[in-house]
Amino acid sequence: MISPEISVVIPVYNEEDGLPPLFARLYPALDQLNTPYEVIFINDGSRDRSAALLREQFEKRPDVTRAILLAANAGQHMAIMAGFEHARGQIIVTLDADLQNPPEEIGKVIAKMHEGHDYVGSIRRKRHDNAFRSIASKAMNHLREKITRIRITDQGNMLRAYSRNVVNTINSCKEVSTFIPALAYTFARNPAEVMVEHEERAAGESKYSIYSLIRLNFDLMTGFSLVPLQWFSMLGILVSLGSAALFVLLIIRRLIVGPEAEGLFTLFALMFFLIGLALFGIGLLGEYVGRVYQQVRLRPRYVIDAVLEHQE
Repeated sequence: MISPEISVVIPVYNEEDGLPPLFARLYPALDQLNTPYEVIFINDGSRDRSAALLREQFEKRPDVTRAILLAANAGQHMAIMAGFEHARGQIIVTLDADLQNPPEEIGKVIAKMHEGHDYVGSIRRKRHDNAFRSIASKAMNHLREKITRIRITDQGNMLRAYSRNVVNTINSCKEVSTFIPALAYTFARNPAEVMVEHEERAAGESKYSIYSLIRLNFDLMTGFSLVPLQWFSMLGILVSLGSAALFVLLIIRRLIVGPEAEGLFTLFALMFFLIGLALFGIGLLGEYVGRVYQQVRLRPRYVIDAVLEHQE
């Protein structure tokens, strides 16, 4: 493989049932582009036969197939980072292995890149997720844009294209937890988006639980903005002012009405509210401190067990 124009990076985690149909559709779709390409699969510590299937596919198409086998699960975005660091193409495309993004749609983001853009995201035309996932995704998209000023219409869609310059800049970052589409947006000079089709998962189950989605959005919010801390600081100021006003009101009431024993449960409710607010603030601060702790340890973000590639 000599200087492919397109590199397709696909993280794989426990996708043994979905890989055969992916292979059957991906390579014909890329062959139709009539452009030199490579496909880089990253096995993210799968516990099923995904690694074995990737080895078989590499033996079938060694000229355009490369496989990076990670020693342990590092997470989707770290797996993509491993793919970015090994990609040789001038345009790098990310794609999920579950076929929810049809491989036939890769040509759309490539064509948009050829218009002069250095980063192209995609928007699902008709989502095939359940109602909860769709509503939660839209809500988080809106909240993310307000907090980070990063305008990504559909942050959950991984069919995206990146220029070599943007990927090189991403590779120079040494973050241990990040959100690659948002990181690319901050480096892109001329980003764009295109509408693409969306299908139901070909096989298996989603690897993102509710907890994983919450963690991912914490990474997104805390990794690209200090606004949550600033909001909490302003909320603390408002609560302090409200508490001072309430204190003055109680003093005046005592002078006018006299001492009274009522209002005990109201006092408890106010106390519990303030305790909950303080705990929330401590947890928010802990999110930032925890990420600093992970970063300063300088541990490797992922460990590569083997790389399958054709040697010229």
